[in-house]
Amino acid sequence: MTTLKSFQAEIEAISHEKHIQSIKEAREAHAAAELARHHGKLPSKKDQLQQQQPVIEVKVDEDKDDEKEISIEELIISDESSIDEIQSRLASKLLKGHGEQLISLGAHPSPQHSYSLSSTSDPIPNVGISLTSAQLDKSIDRLKTACLALKAELNDLYRIDKDETSHGCWMVRLTPRGVEEIMEVRVAVVGNVDAGKSTTLGVLTRGGLDDGRGKARVALFRHPHEIETGRTSSVGGEILGFSPTGQAVIPTSHTTDTSDVHGHALAVAKREKLGWEEICKRASKVVSFIDLAGHERYFKTTLYGLSGCAPDYVMLMVGGNAGLIGMSKEHLGVALALNVPIAVCVTKIDMTPPKILEQTINMLTKVLKSPGCRRIPVFVNTAQDAVDCARYLGQPLGSGGRLCPIFMVSNVTGHNLPMLRTFLNCLPSSQSDDKYVVDAPFEFQISDVFSVPFVGTVVSGVITSGTIHANDAVLLGPDSVGQFMPTAVKTIQRKRASVTSGEAGQSVSFALKRIRRTQVRKGMVLIGKTENPPKAVKRFEGMVMVLHHASTIQPKYQAMMHCGAIRQTVRIVSLDHPSGLIRTGDRAKCVFEFISHTEFLKEGQLILLREAKTKVLGVVTKVLP
Repeated sequence: MTTLKSFQAEIEAISHEKHIQSIKEAREAHAAAELARHHGKLPSKKDQLQQQQPVIEVKVDEDKDDEKEISIEELIISDESSIDEIQSRLASKLLKGHGEQLISLGAHPSPQHSYSLSSTSDPIPNVGISLTSAQLDKSIDRLKTACLALKAELNDLYRIDKDETSHGCWMVRLTPRGVEEIMEVRVAVVGNVDAGKSTTLGVLTRGGLDDGRGKARVALFRHPHEIETGRTSSVGGEILGFSPTGQAVIPTSHTTDTSDVHGHALAVAKREKLGWEEICKRASKVVSFIDLAGHERYFKTTLYGLSGCAPDYVMLMVGGNAGLIGMSKEHLGVALALNVPIAVCVTKIDMTPPKILEQTINMLTKVLKSPGCRRIPVFVNTAQDAVDCARYLGQPLGSGGRLCPIFMVSNVTGHNLPMLRTFLNCLPSSQSDDKYVVDAPFEFQISDVFSVPFVGTVVSGVITSGTIHANDAVLLGPDSVGQFMPTAVKTIQRKRASVTSGEAGQSVSFALKRIRRTQVRKGMVLIGKTENPPKAVKRFEGMVMVLHHASTIQPKYQAMMHCGAIRQTVRIVSLDHPSGLIRTGDRAKCVFEFISHTEFLKEGQLILLREAKTKVLGVVTKVLP
């Protein structure tokens, strides 16, 4: 029987291989289209080969140079390097990191040894060059000079002076010229009912503390019944901005109008909030929270938020008084299956008896260390822990496990909230990964559709590849018969602020020309016009593993499939298992067929099937005609 860990590694390898292949093809198509647009004709095969040869030579040279290059930290410490050298290297790093770069100076404890699943009494080795306090001060002065020339802010995250040696971590951040350049991190917030998800987000984004009766969460709700019951039933959105100096962008004062006796709680909460445009004007980095439902009744909505909104990280909320119960385990399982890095917040620690809190912590660490999770729990109490967890979150460390920071927070007393803000401030964006490619044909997944008065049909989602500008012609589809309709992007908004362009990795909204609201549904895509028209898919082949099922799965079995923003029932046409059926823990190659209409699918995409308690994880291996 295949273990989940080995199957996940296998589907990750398949997905990565298909992704690289599609990127290569997309880049070639994009380059050809650009040439055709500028010169009015497509180059011949011979010309293409001649053009490609010098590019390959340059790449090899660059790789050789990279091997000889010393790190930016060594450049800053070295007395031989000039300020110009530091400045040019820092500029290239900032360009690569979308205007942000973390720099560690001095000898740090090795993260592989500091954070591991097996506890040892051996001394922890250091990584980096050991510096005295005077040497570190001199290095920081050099870094400050380079930052000043680049008009960048240098933020002190932490500094530790111990036994005549000093080490610390600093963040260099540029001020963006507009909303288009703001760095974005998407965090999905999940957990059981009454774990304190909406309250924690309300406290983080508004700056004030909760009164213990849900005052902080009121402004996050979208519907009147949510305010009455106190339960989130939809995919809510909230943003937390960080200024170039690393400070959270929050309202300066929290005052309630005493003269308005009949003032509604929602109206008061909305007045205390900053507008998204105001936050974007003052921020250089924005953390977008996707507030998901905790109730079992809304599990399909939560699952759609986790797969369709493309979160970079998942924040699991656990009530200190209740523990890891009910839907928390389901949400944790889905996040692990989708391979999204996880951070945990234990809330309500001010009202939980110490004995109960201890039981919650023991259970949480046991579940995280279990073979199914293989996460290294790290209780964050210092700024160094918060920065280290943000840097190494999602990266496999020496022992094979991945970090999982745990924050013990109270929304009433404000305990450990500064550590949580530091952690969110340092989280790297997935825009700098290979996941989102800018120099490829435009592609956009629709995760929500609106009809706005005097504007028309508006679609929102994440740009998966390429760039888009206002008034660009695009194709929308597939519709009920598998066709793609030509349309154009009228206007673009990002974080409720108007922008002129968008690029891969950003979550944006488009107003579409000549398209009615009834013609658009969630799961459709917008694609740039290319030489090869996009094809809608009715049948596809996928490699799957059954995580849980009560009995057996056979051909003609039907279940709801989640794949990115796609949510539709599929039927199993055939499977290649020797016994002709699969049970919990089995894996097989299956041919799937969509029940109602065609969808736009690509090889290498992760799929998740659910039906009641049944869960099946897999990857698209082949698109069938």
